[in-house]
Amino acid sequence: MRYSGIGGQAVMEGIMMKNDTKYAVAVRKPDKEIVVDVSKCSGIVENKKIRNMPILRGVFSFIESLTLGMKSLTFSASFFEEEEETPKDEKKESLWMGLTVAISILLAVGIFMVLPYGISLLFQKVIKSKLVLALIEGAVRLIIFVGYVAAISLMEDIKRVYMYHGAEHKCINCIENGMDLTVENVRKSSRFHKRCGTSFLLIVMLVSILFFMVIQVESPILRLLLRIVLIPVIAGVSFEFIRLAGRSDNPIVNLISKPGLWLQKITTKEPDDEMIEVGIASVEAVFDWKAYVAEIKENA
Repeated sequence: MRYSGIGGQAVMEGIMMKNDTKYAVAVRKPDKEIVVDVSKCSGIVENKKIRNMPILRGVFSFIESLTLGMKSLTFSASFFEEEEETPKDEKKESLWMGLTVAISILLAVGIFMVLPYGISLLFQKVIKSKLVLALIEGAVRLIIFVGYVAAISLMEDIKRVYMYHGAEHKCINCIENGMDLTVENVRKSSRFHKRCGTSFLLIVMLVSILFFMVIQVESPILRLLLRIVLIPVIAGVSFEFIRLAGRSDNPIVNLISKPGLWLQKITTKEPDDEMIEVGIASVEAVFDWKAYVAEIKENA
């Protein structure tokens, strides 16, 4: 498999695909028409030397992905909202989106970082080993994360998002395996991909366990602050692994990638042909897959 550089995200009845600074959101409207919106995304840091620094590039990518993901979701949801009599205020929408992203981050930090730490403190009276307490905290964090992913998969709307998530992966796998981007070829491609956001989040959970096993301080307040302050560093380290996994077929890297691929059995579902068509439309808006596939075949 050859690295293409494109990545994406499932949205409401659609798929967002990104290639470099260009991204497209393709949505299947209620009348079955596919609408494609193509835009450019400017990074939070434009200096290339700084943007490409290991660890830091992961932090930038994480923040940009959150913002772009929320923007894409908002765009897709606009086709399924009841028509409003008053025109939309773009400034208010931008402010609302910013607040939503901020609240989402705070909730994620509270649920996946602060809550597991708080639960681990309950064991302090019977367990004195800080190493064991760190492992308990990590185990609780993993259980909460996997439980959350599994629980929301039971919702009908999320099931369809997971199907579009599968279509997104299958489209990328199709071209990265040197096949023409057709519905038939996409259908027989894998719905699992090592560069998936699900895998990234799982790696974040695992890396956090390693960090907090090694970094030990006496003060409970300081330990809590470290869990919050180190989130960007943990995200940056996790990004480096996902980046490596997407470009390498090393057996050790593939082995470490397995848990993320297993988790994708929950977060991706087999799409129908209409969903695959949406994925193809999104890819074609930002990526010249014909030239890419032709180059693969020439070098085969």
